[in-house]
Amino acid sequence: MQPYELSSPPDPMLGYEVRYHPHVHTRFSDGHGTYRDVLHAAARAGLHAVEITDHNVRPEGLAGYHSVGQHRVLLLVGEEIHDRTLLKGKNHLLALGIRQDLSSLAEGHPQRLINGVVDHGGLAFIAHPIDVAVPYAGEGDFSWRDWDIRGFHGIELWNAMSEFKMRIPTPVHALFYAFAFHRVARGPFVDTLRLWDRLLQRGLRVTAIGGSDAHALPARLGPLRRTLFPYEWHFRAINTHILLSEPLRGDFDHDRALLYRALAQGRAFVGYDLPAATEGFRFWVEGRAGVGHMGAPFPLKGEVTLHIRVPRPARVTLIHDGTVVQSWQKARRLQVPVHRPGVYRVEVYLWAWGRWRGWIFSNPVYLHPT
Repeated sequence: MQPYELSSPPDPMLGYEVRYHPHVHTRFSDGHGTYRDVLHAAARAGLHAVEITDHNVRPEGLAGYHSVGQHRVLLLVGEEIHDRTLLKGKNHLLALGIRQDLSSLAEGHPQRLINGVVDHGGLAFIAHPIDVAVPYAGEGDFSWRDWDIRGFHGIELWNAMSEFKMRIPTPVHALFYAFAFHRVARGPFVDTLRLWDRLLQRGLRVTAIGGSDAHALPARLGPLRRTLFPYEWHFRAINTHILLSEPLRGDFDHDRALLYRALAQGRAFVGYDLPAATEGFRFWVEGRAGVGHMGAPFPLKGEVTLHIRVPRPARVTLIHDGTVVQSWQKARRLQVPVHRPGVYRVEVYLWAWGRWRGWIFSNPVYLHPT
């Protein structure tokens, strides 16, 4: 079988890029679409891989490659798990890469669930760590509560539905954004970014992902009816771009392991693809030890240079240990010498629809003294 065709040219040194969407709900829980709806939407949006994460249920027999017209989609099946014995908003965990339902492990402290996911070979990501209630819509606060945890792989840095909830303090706001999807997304919450930086400064390696939390919810206000929001809309917006060590082959077991290995290593970035495609972004480090990638430690020995490559000119910000080091207004290719150890990451903003909007959020590189 020929290597699976990627949407961006292969870049062997810096990774083969795939567009992956990690957080979707269907009728198996509280979503309103079928798995087939998700697959067709993913194909139309040009996704390479999509992961279904229904609440406390993991249906069998659905994972694999699926052909939709001329496009093949890698369908993965994880689970969004929370303790049903507690308040609904407590501690939702994305269990990615698991092969069986693990919701029975959710009762009690979330550390038990995290340990179980890891023990079963999965990746544990904290879903929508900061989330707000929308009382008039019956939507609660689903923020993560218990931070005395360890061993998790990362957090969902940017959740589209959490951001939508933040934008709709009144039904009038909800009506506006229901017909103006492109105006919803502005970037991850500032508090979520600060939380991530605090975790990183504690010495944790925390991988950031982005997704939609898509439900394809039907909404009604008087005579007006709308879907909030169709799967395809979400799949064309906030995604996780993963950089693989080799191309996808079209073999399910091989490609599944390849994708999860890269994600576990933090070789990924969050991209908002609606205003402009984020394919081709790269962030890496070079020095005497060779080349270092996002998610990996790298020795600060001699001259070390950070490299930033952006698909089109945009506002680029370099952040070191939670503090802005420097910003460039219309940058595309940057080489930045650095001399201090610590955690470095990149934020990129693009002017779209009348304001600066978050466009790309890299995972960190970790520079350590020799």
